[in-house]
Amino acid sequence: MRLHRLEIEGFGPFRAPQVVDFDALARDGIFLIGGRTGAGKSSILDAVCFALYGGVPRYEDGEKRIRSDHSTFAEPTRVRLEFSSGGRRWRVERVPTYERLKRNGRGTTLTPAEARLEEEVDGEWVGRASRPVDVGHELGPVLGLTQHQFLQVILLAQGRFARFLLARNDERQTLLRTLFDSKRFGGYEETLERRRKETLERLTLDTRTLLVQLDNAEVLSRATVPDAEPGDAGPAADAGAAQIAAEDAAALPLDERLRRVRQARLRAAHTREVTGAEEVAARAAQSAAEALHADRVEQRAAQVRRDEARVRLASLDARAAEVGAARETLLRAADAEPLRALMTAADRAHAALTGDEVAHAAALAAWADAGEESVDRPELERHTDALLADVGAIGVALETERTIPTLREERATTADLLAAAAAETEALTARRADLPALLSESAAALALAEGRAARLPEAQGRVEAVRAVVRAAEESETLRDLRDAAEAAAGAAGRALTRASAALDDLRDRRFRDHAGELAESLVDGDPCPVCGSCEHPQPTVRTGDPVTDDDITAAEEAKAAAATADLAATVALQSARDDLAAALQGAGGRSPAEARAEADAAAADLAVAETAVAEAATLATQRAERETEFAEVGAAVDALEQARAAASGELLAVDRAIAQAEALVLDARGGHESVQARLSAAEELIRRARSLLGAIDAVARRRSAVELADAELVAALEASPFEGRDAAAAALLDARARERLTSEVRLFDDEIAGVRSTLMDLELRMLPEEPIDVETAAALLRDASEQRDEAVRRCVRAAEAAERLDEAVTAAEIAHEAIAEVAAEAEVIERLAHAVAGRAPNTLKMNLETFVLAAELEEIVAAANVRLDGMTQGRYRLQHTDARAARGAASGLGIEVFDAFTGQARPVSSLSGGETFLASLALALGLAEVVTARAGGITLDTLFIDEGFGSLDGDTLDVAMQTLDELRQGGRVVGVISHVEAMKDQLPAQLTVRTTPHGDSVIEQDVTAGAA
Repeated sequence: MRLHRLEIEGFGPFRAPQVVDFDALARDGIFLIGGRTGAGKSSILDAVCFALYGGVPRYEDGEKRIRSDHSTFAEPTRVRLEFSSGGRRWRVERVPTYERLKRNGRGTTLTPAEARLEEEVDGEWVGRASRPVDVGHELGPVLGLTQHQFLQVILLAQGRFARFLLARNDERQTLLRTLFDSKRFGGYEETLERRRKETLERLTLDTRTLLVQLDNAEVLSRATVPDAEPGDAGPAADAGAAQIAAEDAAALPLDERLRRVRQARLRAAHTREVTGAEEVAARAAQSAAEALHADRVEQRAAQVRRDEARVRLASLDARAAEVGAARETLLRAADAEPLRALMTAADRAHAALTGDEVAHAAALAAWADAGEESVDRPELERHTDALLADVGAIGVALETERTIPTLREERATTADLLAAAAAETEALTARRADLPALLSESAAALALAEGRAARLPEAQGRVEAVRAVVRAAEESETLRDLRDAAEAAAGAAGRALTRASAALDDLRDRRFRDHAGELAESLVDGDPCPVCGSCEHPQPTVRTGDPVTDDDITAAEEAKAAAATADLAATVALQSARDDLAAALQGAGGRSPAEARAEADAAAADLAVAETAVAEAATLATQRAERETEFAEVGAAVDALEQARAAASGELLAVDRAIAQAEALVLDARGGHESVQARLSAAEELIRRARSLLGAIDAVARRRSAVELADAELVAALEASPFEGRDAAAAALLDARARERLTSEVRLFDDEIAGVRSTLMDLELRMLPEEPIDVETAAALLRDASEQRDEAVRRCVRAAEAAERLDEAVTAAEIAHEAIAEVAAEAEVIERLAHAVAGRAPNTLKMNLETFVLAAELEEIVAAANVRLDGMTQGRYRLQHTDARAARGAASGLGIEVFDAFTGQARPVSSLSGGETFLASLALALGLAEVVTARAGGITLDTLFIDEGFGSLDGDTLDVAMQTLDELRQGGRVVGVISHVEAMKDQLPAQLTVRTTPHGDSVIEQDVTAGAA
């Protein structure tokens, strides 16, 4: 991985845009990043880290002060970095979240974080990602390093060399875990421990289950001992043995207890087989007894049925004569039944003739009452036809008579309409004469109102403008107070920040002057001095009376940070208050609130006048349109009324003619009656009586013919029947109920006697004895056999259930016993493995798996570091990994000590001097970079930054460090060194100088001319 170009704007101490051309600095292979303390040298490395990972190492655990404090709200913050990796060139640009002015210029808002990733393809930049999260995902495979790995292998920030070298075991483990992602080994340890506990719990549970199963099986085995018969000592002896076994079962081994319940299972199975055979024999005996009893019962029942059939047959023979008489009655009724319909028809014909003769007499009397004498049928028909012709003519006159009242009502209505039309025509004519003057009056008033309403838009615009002025004037009064308060708050915050900065500087200065005394207090007689290495301390420096602690420094830094935050917030609030007040004053136009309100009242009055004029104009326009419409409608109405009067006059004359004609026709049609309707009713009544008489004459003639025919048919049928006359045939007839009753009695008698004879014949053929058959003896034998069968079944069921329960219990105990063996073997293996991985016995080093893996990585790191440290110290020092156990249970296995070839002894790395610590730390950091790079897939590191305290080195040590850095340039690598040491400026011609401007922000000056020469 190689860096090519870095662009910075509004980042850290850099307010204005800055550019770093790494390709130009790469000609010498090594360059210096110099400048005064606090100018922002390390901020260049911060920008590189921010561009690649979106974070800055120095601000990981505190306030993320990425944006430059020197930038105004209108100035942006961004970082752009061009780099190549794996033969591909990339450009990444990031913008952090920061506070900027709103678009309307009033107040501030937070701009969201942005990120863009581009790749150079055929000389063109092609976008690959445009969101921070997507850029992070795309850069992961390209970089091949996490941020923590990057900080160790490419960007070696301040304090990280010595921190790793002097760290405790647990601190070093935390760093190595981050670099090599060894957390999964801790997960293995937790998984094994969890499995160990689960396996032990399962083993305990399975053992309890086995004991419960064995107890259950032993209880069941004792319950399966058969009851002893009187005089039988064998089962009693078995019961005594079972009791003894129950008392001693808890003291026996599990295998012995399992063997005993297995034997009990075999005994129970044998008992089940014996009782099963007994049950089969008992069932066979019971079946034989059932067959014998059933045969005896059936024979006895047959004897009873035979005797009953004999008695019933005798009873039926006694009823034979009675049933024969009923059968004869049914035969005579059957012969008379065909005559029933003929006799009924003759009776009905005679009754109908009598009714028709009565109706003929009544019709003849009514015809005579009407004054008519002729009763001859042809004469009646001619007279009826003449009456029908008169009725048709009278009907026309009747319709005319009915229309006369309607015609008279129509004449009255038409006359009323003529009178009303005349009155309305007179009124409308007068109204049409008045309307022209009214129209002229409306037009004049409308023109005047429209002139006043035309000023409405102007009045509305003036009201809105004046209202805005009023709001701005009133708001300016409030904003002026807010501006004064914000100025006071900003002044107080600035003074507080100045006091906090001065207090922090004073504490740091006192702490630096008292550092030697603080170090002297930690010296112990007999232990080497961390500065000079001497074990004697004759004159340790004494601290001042008012020492400064790390907590004091931290508290002062926090107070300064809080004051800076408050100062920034107060400055932002002041600027916002000033902007708001200026905007309000501009909107008020220099007017006071009272002046603005007075102007607003005048504008409102003008608007009210214009709005009233608009409403008045609308009303007048409506009035004018209504009058114009009315004028046209009145003229049309007058013309229509004149036409209607003329038409009504013609209709009145026509109605008068129709009434006269109708009255003449009706008078002629009455014929001496009061009305046409009375004459019509009299004619219709005479027609009805004539028709009634004609119908009665015809009905009597038809009935007489029907009576003669019915009598003739009945006489012929009687002559052909076995009866002497009509009375004999009528006496032989039976109604349906009597016939059905006699038929049912005969049929039942015949069926019953036939059935009794058939049954008696079958029973007599069986040759049953006359004496009753004995059933009780067979029943007693059946009861004895059934009781023996039931007892055998109960014994068999009890034996089978006991054997089945015992078999299930023993089987469950066997399964539990087998499971315990498997779980116990598994638990033993898992427990040994879990203890070993967790650093417990039998692990003699007391080192867990993750520490063991990290120890192997640390050995490689130390080996790689010794390659450079050997040259730096001319073979005197060599770092070595130690897995010695720490005291009081502290984490161990990741220790580092230094071997001194001069003394031949290993000693703590904390005993090295400041310069020696720097060289050892540098060597260890370079070794760590090589190992991490190898673990990341052999990434080529073409750019390396070192940000360390070269100022603490003497001249010889500085030369050694520079020689080591010079060796790093081999293979085309470019090394950037951050330092303010003057000697290094002379040795490194290619330089980046960070300079502070008079305004407090910093700029970067790049000088590569010397190197180029």
